[in-house]
Amino acid sequence: MYFVYVLKSQSLNKRYIGQTNSLQQRLERHNTSNYGFTRTGRPWILIYIEEIQTRGEAMKRERFLKSGKGREFLNSMGK
Repeated sequence: MYFVYVLKSQSLNKRYIGQTNSLQQRLERHNTSNYGFTRTGRPWILIYIEEIQTRGEAMKRERFLKSGKGREFLNSMGK
């Protein structure tokens, strides 16, 4: 089982979209590590999640959510 997730930073007013097979570990890494996009803007809060069967499908869904249509979808949900 894989997860596609969206995090939000209140301080930056930005979203981060990713996919993983270990959601809790990944969320902890976003909020504690000092590398990558999420090192600033902590705390990152989980605002959206989807369960996906395969990694390939999760990667496709992640790409969609990062696209213009995907951003529209998230905005329409108030995310």
